[in-house]
Amino acid sequence: MAIIPSVLLNFLFPPPPSLFITTMSVIGFSSLTNAGFKEIKGKHMQYSKFMNVGVAQKKNDGMKLLSSRNGMLFFYTPAFLIGLTSFFLFADQDLRFVLLSLALTLHFLKRVLEVLFVHKFSGSMTLESAIIVSLSYAFSTATMIYAQYLSRDIHEPVVDLKYIGIGVFLVGITGNFYHHRILANLRKEGEKDYKIPQGGLFELVICPHYLFEIFGYVGISCIAQTTYAFAFTLGTIFYLTGRSCATREWYISKFGDNFPKDVKAFIPYIL
Repeated sequence: MAIIPSVLLNFLFPPPPSLFITTMSVIGFSSLTNAGFKEIKGKHMQYSKFMNVGVAQKKNDGMKLLSSRNGMLFFYTPAFLIGLTSFFLFADQDLRFVLLSLALTLHFLKRVLEVLFVHKFSGSMTLESAIIVSLSYAFSTATMIYAQYLSRDIHEPVVDLKYIGIGVFLVGITGNFYHHRILANLRKEGEKDYKIPQGGLFELVICPHYLFEIFGYVGISCIAQTTYAFAFTLGTIFYLTGRSCATREWYISKFGDNFPKDVKAFIPYIL
């Protein structure tokens, strides 16, 4: 058992002596993993195509709704501002810190710009879901940056992954944008109906944008090389796996035999 920590320390900074970071690592991983299991079980976050799944019986509950565009902006803007602010709050940091803050800021800036100029929206989302997702992104971004700051005086991991991380991050952010463009172009102006995506990796999986989002977070984790970053990324993998499987089931229920059965959830030929 003793060999496990020594092996991991070749790739990770030692955890900083911070109860906050340790607690947030556990909360982030467990909450995202639990959310992934809920998606598989049909208990969906109420946004996007799942907005009306299981909501009919709650029409009279007085739930507050946001337009999808405003909700998505609320998702990403706080995290983007936190990433941007980190350059001013933590001046004169090392290259790894700067790369991490830059990657997180670019990640959420891209999201905001996609909401404003790429995505086409057709519905709404609950205010509760918007708040939960927004807080998740904001707290995870702030905690990841703070964990990196606390690692500034700790000796570097034996294996330096930050340059590999940059490459993986760029692959992830580019692939995610490309498949978001495909999704946006499925609908002509004024159309609101869902269609089966085609083109790119949509020929093999129904959620390649989630697959590339995972690449993006893996890249960020490799840049950071902190236990919190890897814990959050692992939790994100579990959540997006659940979300992808639920999305595939939704397409099958909506399109029936018209949905190609060989198209997987988000890992080609496997899942």
